[in-house]
Amino acid sequence: MVSTPSSPFALVNVRRFIAFRAFFNARFYYPVFTILFLDYGLTIEQFALLNTVWAFTIVLAEVPSGALADLIGRKRLLVTTCWLMIGEMLLLSFVPLGSSTLIFSAFLLNRILSGLAEALASGADEAMAYDTLVAHGDPDDWPRVLDIQMRVQNMAYIFTMTLGAMVYAPGTVNRVLHWFGLQTDLSQQVTMRFPIYLTLGLGILALITTLGMRDPAVHKKSNTDQQGVWRKIQEVSRLTLAAGGWILHTPMALAVILFGMSFDHVLRMLVTMTSQYYRIIDLPEASFGLIGSGVALLGLVVPRIAREMVARFSPISNVYFVLGLSMASLWGLTLLVPYLGVVPMVMVFVTMMLTSFFTSHYLNKITESHQRATVLSFKGLAFNAAYGIIGILYAGLIIRLRHGVQGTHPLWTLSLVEDEAFRRSMTWFPWYLTVVLVLVALICRLHFRRAEAAVTFNATEKKQ
Repeated sequence: MVSTPSSPFALVNVRRFIAFRAFFNARFYYPVFTILFLDYGLTIEQFALLNTVWAFTIVLAEVPSGALADLIGRKRLLVTTCWLMIGEMLLLSFVPLGSSTLIFSAFLLNRILSGLAEALASGADEAMAYDTLVAHGDPDDWPRVLDIQMRVQNMAYIFTMTLGAMVYAPGTVNRVLHWFGLQTDLSQQVTMRFPIYLTLGLGILALITTLGMRDPAVHKKSNTDQQGVWRKIQEVSRLTLAAGGWILHTPMALAVILFGMSFDHVLRMLVTMTSQYYRIIDLPEASFGLIGSGVALLGLVVPRIAREMVARFSPISNVYFVLGLSMASLWGLTLLVPYLGVVPMVMVFVTMMLTSFFTSHYLNKITESHQRATVLSFKGLAFNAAYGIIGILYAGLIIRLRHGVQGTHPLWTLSLVEDEAFRRSMTWFPWYLTVVLVLVALICRLHFRRAEAAVTFNATEKKQ
């Protein structure tokens, strides 16, 4: 008889799950994400298109990744994820500068590898830890594990964002070197790779972490059954189609996903461009990490506020609240106020957190347990597809705006033209979100009317 440990953290897989989440997700380059692409020599529209490739890679790989976990085992899947992370970082660490074609190709492959890594890691690490509790511990300890995992990950975010932004800024790095007596002045082209090198180190730590994991007994028996894996693929496909049909015929579920998707893809697009926005409003690069750390701290508070809101207010009231906060933040961004412009960007982060919480809460509440995971996966696919689409649209917008700026100011440098095109692009987001929300509201209204008509028709039929 196997004794149950007194603490879930006595289990190796659980401890390594927490460490893996921190090493894989908390990346040093996040606070300078946009300007990293630009300082390598890429343009804003290339940045948008590359992130579109990333999003669609996740969309295409997320559903098959579950069956792949059954085929090769969750440990092997996570080890593969870490090798993909190391590969994507190696590309950016050593790609030579100067050739725009070579740099774009390296970033394109980087985004594909990153998307594959995200898709493979999605759920596999969590399933590994939870199945370990089922096999060797108490599944009721899962909330404790998630609580500690989220705290550790947020602490890792604070550390990596602060340090990542500091080592990216050549002024900060050179001051530290001079303080140690090293009379060396490093350029931006040198220091911009430092967050990449540090993240490469995290990838190696993540690999070491996953190599020490063991597939729990409840999952091992399915690893060798390849015919069962094929049936699993067919079953996943069937459940995905069934969940899609249920969503289309359930007005509330459709409304939750469509409204959540509408807010999320716009806000996420803005979040990926925070570093360029901060540079435009004259914030020093070393401060980007401090701002990111502050946002991570807000991440500990906002979910509690959201929990109170779903308890006190109706879904429609919360949608109106998110709408008001979104519009206030988007219009605030268009002002591009030096320094104080950070306030509407922080509001964007808060709104995205609320959107995520509300979407998850309401969708879980109305979905039956037998298809909950599939419906949530469908939601993830929809969100990433929308993010990919807005990336394409934004790239086209930037090209159009750049041509307009160059025509008006032919003597401006390419850097000035890029910055002005970015400024002008900010004014399009509130109008774009308005159009999307109007279309979504019309679609949802139509579905609710059809549902009411169907209920009325069925009631009439029963009376007859």
